[in-house]
Amino acid sequence: MTTQTTSQAAVEPAAPSRPLGPSIHMRALITWLAIFPLVSIGMLLLGPIMEPLHPVLRALLLTALVVPAAVYVVVPRLMAGHGVLSRKAVERSARRTARTSA
Repeated sequence: MTTQTTSQAAVEPAAPSRPLGPSIHMRALITWLAIFPLVSIGMLLLGPIMEPLHPVLRALLLTALVVPAAVYVVVPRLMAGHGVLSRKAVERSARRTARTSA
């Protein structure tokens, strides 16, 4: 049974490897690039309206708007853009390598 399983494993094609996502450092940078502008814009727009409120309540309201916007809209778009740029960089590198080896 062991030899049959081994021979079948050799015949079956390997599962395609999943593309690696960005590193933890790149994800932190992408998240910061999403959060900072949203917080800045939120403070500019809502600051005068929320001035009389307690600072904790202001933070609560601001984060209640910023976090969902970042998580559901901005970060996914930035991650997709990072993926496109990464794929293009890999393709350019592969073309450069093919040219130099040919």
